[in-house]
Amino acid sequence: MDFVSNGDKTILDAVPLLADYSQESLVFIRGIRIMSEHSSETSSAAVRFVESAELATEVLIGKIEHGTPAFIRTNSALFSAGFATFALLYCVQPLMPVFSQNFKVSAAGASLSLSLTTGLLAVSMLVAGVLSEAWGRKPIMVASLFLSAMFAIISAVLPKWTEFLVTRAAMGIALSGLPAVAMAYVGEEMHPRSLGLAMGLYVGGTALGGMAGRLLTGVVTDLLGWRAAVMTMGILGLLCVGILWRCLPASRHFVAQPLRFATLSRAYATHVRDGVLPLLFVEGFLLMGGFVTVYNYVGYRLVAPPFSLSQTAMGFIFSVYLFGVASSASAGSLSEWLGRRNMLPATLLVMLVGTVLTTADSLWIVVAGIAVLTVGFFGTHSVASAWVGACAQSDKAQASSLYLFAYYLGSSVVGSLGGVFWNRGGWNGVVGMTGALFIVAIVTALWLRIQQAR
Repeated sequence: MDFVSNGDKTILDAVPLLADYSQESLVFIRGIRIMSEHSSETSSAAVRFVESAELATEVLIGKIEHGTPAFIRTNSALFSAGFATFALLYCVQPLMPVFSQNFKVSAAGASLSLSLTTGLLAVSMLVAGVLSEAWGRKPIMVASLFLSAMFAIISAVLPKWTEFLVTRAAMGIALSGLPAVAMAYVGEEMHPRSLGLAMGLYVGGTALGGMAGRLLTGVVTDLLGWRAAVMTMGILGLLCVGILWRCLPASRHFVAQPLRFATLSRAYATHVRDGVLPLLFVEGFLLMGGFVTVYNYVGYRLVAPPFSLSQTAMGFIFSVYLFGVASSASAGSLSEWLGRRNMLPATLLVMLVGTVLTTADSLWIVVAGIAVLTVGFFGTHSVASAWVGACAQSDKAQASSLYLFAYYLGSSVVGSLGGVFWNRGGWNGVVGMTGALFIVAIVTALWLRIQQAR
């Protein structure tokens, strides 16, 4: 009993040394608990402290860590899911000038092909998160991606603009089962040390999907027409469904809950009253709204004089999304080192600088501005997403749903509002609006620093 003869001090000194949360650590902690319970010099508070350490270690054993085969399989599946989500969602973005020409609709009207999808996606995610609590994470994600790919294929053969919009709206509802549930899955299954990297890789998949959706759509449109381009995206989505279903491990740390809407309301209310989470929701609205607005209307500028780019050339410009793949993973890892409250305002400032650069008359500077904006956006989204998962102590799916509700609501509302600024002020009007949004986001990020420090 010499090990515990010094009572509480020895107990409190020993437990923090077991930060690796290994199986050996669990055995050691249990040994400490047994000896402390038989020591007259150990207080009941210290015993309870050891019991809490034992419980925490049990919970973290079995979590997925980077460097393991499970981490590779899981992130391959989630990367593919993120890829397909953004490819299906944003493949219509470079086609908006084509829609305006073929269907005789304004820029704001053409933006409905995206805004309707993201708007219904935002609302539906609040329900999808609830269903995943009862039905499980993986089934919801697989079904969601399958239906979305099928809606894309169907939309490619519909002759009327209204029919196309209805199918895009249905896709928004179907897609809702993936983003929020994927974030919750990562928060539940990943070890805290690997959470930032895993979220960054998932967001990187969305970045690559966004690039592929825009680039391939441009190339195929010039060769075979826009309908063939949308059909191609649907087929790619089906391929990603197969990867998700085959590679994603079943949840090990998920406990099914019955569908109780009173409990759901309390969970949402708890998150809204939190000191940090609502500010992160605001950030999601602002950063996504500004980013999508730039991408929605930059195509109108690039296909017009003095640039007069083809759909293929414009599609290749969107290959700057590759920078987003790298920045999301890097920002996720850096945030674990520098702290999220330091990374968030920095990445938002990068977005603001990139947006201002797009006002130049040189095509190369405009492209550089789009690249800088994209790097800042995916870095910001990666940091904010991981912050939401880390901040929510319970009901993680609901916290993720609220964040993504605000995120995609920003895409829908601000994305369409940008058409008004385009019609009245041209590109400078669009940049003025989005720049103001990013300034508000930076101020909010600085306020987050203060809130977290309390």
